[in-house]
Amino acid sequence: QGLKPIVSTESPSSIFGTTKLASDLPATDPFLSKNKVPDLQKIFQKADGLPVHLKRGVPDRLLYRTTMALTIGGTIYCLVALYMASQPRSQ
Repeated sequence: QGLKPIVSTESPSSIFGTTKLASDLPATDPFLSKNKVPDLQKIFQKADGLPVHLKRGVPDRLLYRTTMALTIGGTIYCLVALYMASQPRSQ
């Protein structure tokens, strides 16, 4: 009789059922629009002395300052809560 293969030699059926080929996608698909990577590379590789997290202007500065304010505020809040927790309760 010989040895039988443990692994099936048949190809497995498709898990998700359907697949789209690139030729099946409509031409108006938003993912097939202009490639923005070269434009972003020009912005981020410009030698203007700014850190990379502030290169895109006002929105980046706003996000950075908001993050810093929340971080500092959260640190102060934690220190105050720790101080209050370390004090004995008065009766």
